Amino acid sequence: MNKRAMMSYLLATVLAMAGFTGVADSPTVQAASPEKDYASHTAKAAIDFGVQKKYLWLDSKGNFYPNSQITQGQFIASLVAIRGLKEVAPVTQLPAGHWAKMSYEKAQKAGILENVKIDPNRLLTKEETALLVFNTWKPYRGEKSPNLTNTGALVTWGWMKPGPSGQPKFREDLPVLRSDAAEILQFMWQDKWQIEQGRKYADEFHKSLKVANGKITGKVPKGDGNFLIRAMFITIGDGRNGFLNNESFSVSVNTVKSLSFQVTNSKDSGIAGGYWYPKLPKLGRENRTQKFYH
Repeated sequence: MNKRAMMSYLLATVLAMAGFTGVADSPTVQAASPEKDYASHTAKAAIDFGVQKKYLWLDSKGNFYPNSQITQGQFIASLVAIRGLKEVAPVTQLPAGHWAKMSYEKAQKAGILENVKIDPNRLLTKEETALLVFNTWKPYRGEKSPNLTNTGALVTWGWMKPGPSGQPKFREDLPVLRSDAAEILQFMWQDKWQIEQGRKYADEFHKSLKVANGKITGKVPKGDGNFLIRAMFITIGDGRNGFLNNESFSVSVNTVKSLSFQVTNSKDSGIAGGYWYPKLPKLGRENRTQKFYH
């Protein structure tokens, strides 16, 4: 083990013994004043965001140790907190009373530990971190691209930084610092939030749809200004008839053959929700929210 890895390992051990491991289930974790060791760090906003949303934690002095390598246990605790997991499955590799056992058992039940060797003190590389991210995010975005490593897919997705200038873009072996992890986790929290918003608007739209007297009527949700919401009818002649936020519509059944509904983040064009009604006038819908590899 090189000197840097040894120092990170010792730090992780000290933090674990002190109760600062990022464990959402631990009553000893405190959210202290953030103006400490990361006050001028480029990841300060992401760290503050994570502390505010309660998936990152500071030590009793308000320090975060942004330049230390993230451990598997710390990262899994944050993933579990973001997902809001409750159900558990046994993790026999960890003894009763271990600080990370509850987080690992929740992660186990959710499939986050698939193909992961359990070791809470393990210092994570990019590839190991990316595997945990994709395992965690399958319910939201499905599978990653089969043509890329986990690192390559996450860098392509924009959630992980590429390798340094002059090095391969997808350096899977590079360490992931706690500051790097904070930025990745912020992307995850925001993506989960926008998907939840997309689902809410899709359900509102679906409830508004009615078929009567040869017409399909409904209304596109107004939204809150963060999202562009669009309903698009595909006509018999393969034309388009679209409606945006807060617009009502009434279209003839015999002129349309399908309907798409999409919620797009106005700030970054991220897809928050995508649904398809393939067999009008039947109102059965399919969830086609954008996947990682699209």
